[in-house]
Amino acid sequence: MNHGAGHVMMITKTSAFLAFLFLCGCAATVNDRVPVDKDRVASWNSKLVIAHRGASGYLPEHTIAAKAMAYAQGADYIEQDLVMTKDDEVVVLHDHYLDTVTNVSDVFPSRARQDGRFYAIDFTLTEIRQLAVYERFAKDGSTKTPVYKGRFPVEKSTFRVNTFAEEIELIQGLNKSTGRTVGIYPEIKSPAFHRAEGKDISAKVLQILKDYGYKTKQDLVFLQCFDPYELQRIHQQLFPEMGMAVPLVQLLGTDPQFESALTDEGLSQVAAYADGIGPSLYLVVKPGSSVVATDLVDRAHELDLVVHPYTFRRDQLPGFADDYQQLLRIFFEDVGVDGVFTDFPDLTKEFIVSNP
Repeated sequence: MNHGAGHVMMITKTSAFLAFLFLCGCAATVNDRVPVDKDRVASWNSKLVIAHRGASGYLPEHTIAAKAMAYAQGADYIEQDLVMTKDDEVVVLHDHYLDTVTNVSDVFPSRARQDGRFYAIDFTLTEIRQLAVYERFAKDGSTKTPVYKGRFPVEKSTFRVNTFAEEIELIQGLNKSTGRTVGIYPEIKSPAFHRAEGKDISAKVLQILKDYGYKTKQDLVFLQCFDPYELQRIHQQLFPEMGMAVPLVQLLGTDPQFESALTDEGLSQVAAYADGIGPSLYLVVKPGSSVVATDLVDRAHELDLVVHPYTFRRDQLPGFADDYQQLLRIFFEDVGVDGVFTDFPDLTKEFIVSNP
């Protein structure tokens, strides 16, 4: 999640929300959503720990190791950012670029596009399997500088890109062996980019979900996306075609193109197709040195939307929180969110257990 997927993504979000608000505003109502049972809704409002790209505060993001650690640390849901390969496989990567988390420029130096980036969609799964996955880094020439300096060292140990199916099998396997019920929280990344490349990532992701038993609102899954057009398409077209209806979450950023969705009218329209929102934490509490909460959570709850803000990091605290415990206290106890995306599932779980 983060949710900066590049120029194509920015255009998509802007045009989609404008088209959505002005052309589709009267197409649906909150009552058009597929209902869920009361026990399932109650489970959504129980201070969920959502592992952001796994236990990414400790291990390279989206690796199987990070997901296994998140599971062991007590996460309720584990996130998967999803993109497609040249040969139509769905893999788990934060965005559709390979160059800031792998050694692709060393292994395939001639495969960058004109913008200098290496796109996952230009590589087969077999080729991507040849790459080593690292802690996220910024590259200056041959120097790789970690984005988070206190985390796992860059270019150490052995990690690989995994497929969505492999990660589901890991989590479902652990559910069987431990007796726990941990859910998945996939994000469809850059759907407009994928369509421009001739690939329907949403249909592919839904088929994988269906194949692994995630079909209804009662199943342990939330499906998220920044693109409102794509979520509406899933809700109105793909769900009926595929005979499924899993919970949908509309991601919301601080960019100006999301302002319309934050109005009462816009939020009501989101509630016509989504079951929750995933806002930046700064849409819930304004940035600054003091706590100034917005009314977004209250307004979302009035529409029966769950609220799962992102991203909670011990090593990247906002100015209004002195430490991680205070940050969690503000959001869970003072503001009343239903769950948080966190790089540190263990610390978040410890807080919730100590503050039921």
